[in-house]
Amino acid sequence: MLQMRKDFPFIVVSPQCARNVWWSTDALNALLDEVTNKYMVDSDCIYVTGMSMGGFATWSLAMKYPHRFAAIAPICGGGNPASVCAIKHLPVWTFHGARDKTVPIGQTENLVKALKKCGGNVRFTIYPRAGHDAWTETYANPELYAWFLKHTRAVPTS
Repeated sequence: MLQMRKDFPFIVVSPQCARNVWWSTDALNALLDEVTNKYMVDSDCIYVTGMSMGGFATWSLAMKYPHRFAAIAPICGGGNPASVCAIKHLPVWTFHGARDKTVPIGQTENLVKALKKCGGNVRFTIYPRAGHDAWTETYANPELYAWFLKHTRAVPTS
């Protein structure tokens, strides 16, 4: 899909996790350092999205490095609701299929609920007929990319 977009105003980095290994937020952060040092990247316009295990990594990376990103869009992921207030300043648009049997929708619902409780800026899209594949519809939606471009990195107020 990305190769079809001639006007795509993003540098896209799509790391793949090795089999039987979980994402390392420190390794992902180091990869971002490498990309931002090698290419002309506006550090105030870095967005993170990932699906499934990458959705978990999106939440985790943002919670560990909350001041690095302009916005995040995790898809059918999850994480630690006790840590989510670290990103209350960060625009979040999260997606999940209502019929997901791989990662239960409750994973995302718990994070959304916790983020709202601490005053977070979160938008939650549920695909009523989708299972685990919530990414095909999400990444095909031009509104996601327009939404990313509306945001620049903000300094949290506490």
